[in-house]
Amino acid sequence: RKVLAKQITKLIETEAYAPGDPACHGYRSRTPRNAVMFGPPGMSYVFLIYGMYHCLNIVTDVDGVPSVVLIRALQLESVPDWLWEHIPKQKSKSQISRLAAGPGKLCRLLNIDLSLNGLPLEVEQPMWLEHRTPQFQQENLRIVQTTRIGITKGTELPWRWYLADCDAVSKE
Repeated sequence: RKVLAKQITKLIETEAYAPGDPACHGYRSRTPRNAVMFGPPGMSYVFLIYGMYHCLNIVTDVDGVPSVVLIRALQLESVPDWLWEHIPKQKSKSQISRLAAGPGKLCRLLNIDLSLNGLPLEVEQPMWLEHRTPQFQQENLRIVQTTRIGITKGTELPWRWYLADCDAVSKE
């Protein structure tokens, strides 16, 4: 998410959900709650779990196909002044790196809620995605692929990816 044209986060952990996947909200059918995930691609799909945590997803497939990528964790690139009011003063630098380590944490930190559901993730919107910067593309990154966490169905699918050796990866 950018505020005042400044990048503040780097995406470091994701999980995929697709048709035929029993953990996918679109597994059974289209409903008013999950309609956004049926396309078009590039839209935000925000939902509430446990009545208190928001989760941000990106619609990834063609119109009519329920596929999303859950954003599990972000790494803070910088902490703008407005964000400090959400961070307790006693947090250490290592604790600050974990403020967006988990889907609910990152949404709470960045004020992502149901009002952002169904928005195209493009410039001029409240949040958007950008291609990796040349600096990030040149980094020696090791991406780990493993099974998803925090779900009870489709747990055997290796559809979770994260950057190795990154403090901001959510706990397993």
